[in-house]
Amino acid sequence: MENFMRSAETSGASAVGFGVGKRDIGNGQMKNIAGGAIPPVAMAVLLTAWLAAGLFIAYDILTSMDATEFGETTLWPGIVQRGGVALMLATLLGLAAALRQNGDMPDRTQRHNYQTLASAIPMGVACWTRTGQLIVCNEHYRSGLGMGKTSLTYQQAVKRITMGGYIKLVSEDDGNRMMELHRDDGTCLLIDERPLGEGGFMTLVSDITEAKKTDTLLHTIRQEQRLLARRYHEEKLKAEAASRSKTNFLAHLSHDIRTPLNHIIGFAELMRHETFGPLGDARYDDYIRSIQASGEHLLASFATILELAELESGQKALRSEKVAVDELLDTMVQRFRAQAVRAGVLFVLGEGSGAVVHGDKLGLSRMIGNLVENSLRFTPSGGRVTLAAFAAHDGVVIEVTDTGIGMSEERLEKLSQPFALGDAAFTREGVGSGLGIAIARAIAEQSGGQLAIDSSPALGTTVAISLPLAEMPALQAA
Repeated sequence: MENFMRSAETSGASAVGFGVGKRDIGNGQMKNIAGGAIPPVAMAVLLTAWLAAGLFIAYDILTSMDATEFGETTLWPGIVQRGGVALMLATLLGLAAALRQNGDMPDRTQRHNYQTLASAIPMGVACWTRTGQLIVCNEHYRSGLGMGKTSLTYQQAVKRITMGGYIKLVSEDDGNRMMELHRDDGTCLLIDERPLGEGGFMTLVSDITEAKKTDTLLHTIRQEQRLLARRYHEEKLKAEAASRSKTNFLAHLSHDIRTPLNHIIGFAELMRHETFGPLGDARYDDYIRSIQASGEHLLASFATILELAELESGQKALRSEKVAVDELLDTMVQRFRAQAVRAGVLFVLGEGSGAVVHGDKLGLSRMIGNLVENSLRFTPSGGRVTLAAFAAHDGVVIEVTDTGIGMSEERLEKLSQPFALGDAAFTREGVGSGLGIAIARAIAEQSGGQLAIDSSPALGTTVAISLPLAEMPALQAA
């Protein structure tokens, strides 16, 4: 505590105090104030400060009256708070001006006038003579520092308030000292010492406990934000590294698998046509056909897996062009008509929508083709598959509906995952890779749309894709 003592050289008193450091102040006697009234200079300062505070409040009121015309009703609490601060500062300036003209102990009438001014200040304030005697203090100072009604010297006040805590110097400049009193009960007071005239000084005390708590909370929040930002950066780097690894893996996988498969398929084709001479046994022809068919199927499956991986990772960019939905559906009917006839399934095209969407034409064809192919695969002979489109005010819905085997809710949940297959009991031509729905969903989402499935066992399935419109369909005359 001795590091925060105000010496006789700094205050003119022999008492121990808060201050650290020295300042040169003359030791001349101060003039007495005649008559016991507030000195004229102090009164002029006080009136000027009060006038400025009044103008400040009036400006706030006029501003708020203008703002309330637009529904702003929460300005008055702020006006009251700012006005109170302005009046407090005005009163404090008046008190300081009065005391600067009287550094020694004033008479009873003067002390009463100073006490009146000090009582109007909504914070702890105490004024001391050059010898460390208390001139005046308000109730906020006494209650805040636990001084009671006893009149203490500066030295006694310092000893009392430092018994239950410690003092931390915040700043010091030309005799002005600002310190924080940290108490054992967790509260914190800001103590501001400012010089008056002829060695006297003023002590201002305010409770900053809540402000310190707020600062601590803000510091904690900033620390957490920095930690989250660091973690985000680390995770971003990991994700980018994983994406690069995935890209490199797919590139190497594409080369390492596609190239041997193409060789197998090509050599099988040469052997099947006996390009370099007869094989000598008819059974070799069946073997070679099986090799070629298996290689082509494996190559197609691998291409599908790569396509899904590229779509989900965003590596496969889809073009944006205007696509007429009705023309796209007509193309799908022509493409799958023969397959539907072989399966004994009625393939029906609904009424036209007249809608035009933005998207990749090849990607949209792939999307709808996967859905139609699934419906034909899982619809038994004698069933029906319907392809239709319906335009709304902000988009178009493309539906593929079948009367196939349908799916339960449990199977629908699994269907949202890649490689999930439907019931293979009624499928023809083998079972697919289970990626058709996943690829269709990825294309729909990259095109700005969504995919939804509604299905019931033994009743059928409806897959609906919503896409944003590029052009509104023309209205037909009634």
